[in-house]
Amino acid sequence: MKKYLGFVAVLVFLFSCADDTRDNPYDMWAVNYIGNSSAEGSSSSVRTGGEPSSSSIVPSSGSVVQSSSSVLPSSSSVASSSSSSLQSGLMFCMSAAGCVEISAEACIAFGGEVVAFCPASSSSSVVPSSSSYGGLCAGFVEGTEREHFGKMKKQFCDVRDGKKYVYVKIGEQTWMAENLNYAASGSKCGDDGSLSDDNTAYCDTYGRLYNWATAMGFESSCNTSTCSSQINSPHRGICPEGWHIPSDEEWDALVTYAGGSSTAGTKLKAKSGWSSGNFTDEHGFSALPGGSGLFQQQGVFLTNVGNDSYWWSATENTSNGAGRRNMNSYSYSNSNVNGGYSGKSHLHSVRCVRD
Repeated sequence: MKKYLGFVAVLVFLFSCADDTRDNPYDMWAVNYIGNSSAEGSSSSVRTGGEPSSSSIVPSSGSVVQSSSSVLPSSSSVASSSSSSLQSGLMFCMSAAGCVEISAEACIAFGGEVVAFCPASSSSSVVPSSSSYGGLCAGFVEGTEREHFGKMKKQFCDVRDGKKYVYVKIGEQTWMAENLNYAASGSKCGDDGSLSDDNTAYCDTYGRLYNWATAMGFESSCNTSTCSSQINSPHRGICPEGWHIPSDEEWDALVTYAGGSSTAGTKLKAKSGWSSGNFTDEHGFSALPGGSGLFQQQGVFLTNVGNDSYWWSATENTSNGAGRRNMNSYSYSNSNVNGGYSGKSHLHSVRCVRD
């Protein structure tokens, strides 16, 4: 009886919007499915062609669906008929029952709210879909690929400035495959032995350089004092939403997966761009030698572009030191990935890892 009443409720909604049915793929799918269910008899199991059971599409008391596992099907999960497959235009929909991806019309009709992101606890997808991008990223389709160092890699868009970054999955982690280039206050671009605020050519290649407090999103005082109580796990810092500054443990996991600290550099470095050495970039990490800004008595300067690269860790060591990873192109150690600590006031690159 409950299932029958559910069908009736959906039918009442659909036929009250009869004028729009032919233009709304969600309504067309629902009408076809409910019609087929009435003729063949309902079942709690998944139907041939991948359509969910009636219990997974009939909302109760204004909720969208009962859980993220019972979302309305995408075009890949239903029959190939044009009248019974959902097309593009799905959005994230939040209700008391959870967060799922359905059409905006269905979301609003069943009392949900269209949101930009699903909370991580409600959905496995924390990266925005093409329909949820706006502002400087409007029109960008999440996962659009571009060639990067000879490999096709997926991209996401940073909604803060519209910059697009490629990313790769390495083991159980997903890493940005290029350095962060977000112009946070205090960050710098390199310029052949010096530093600047606006050397676009350098930043586009190597990303920007940050002191540790800036990378972590802390007050500058954290470069000279202990701020471990402010570190979250994961810690977003200046990374885009859905990404965070890697901890020492996360760097260790990457290096271990790539073969260990004495050989991982060969597999993680870009095939070109280094002053010497032959590297395979096996995992698509595509590390480049962006150098490092070091504080000396004569001021800040850029050192070893083409030979070295340093990246921050979210792990604090002392009041004025924090974790980092380093690769170089020197013949005696160009296959290494070196761990250790740097003074927090030094300027290093940032690679973000997905939450």
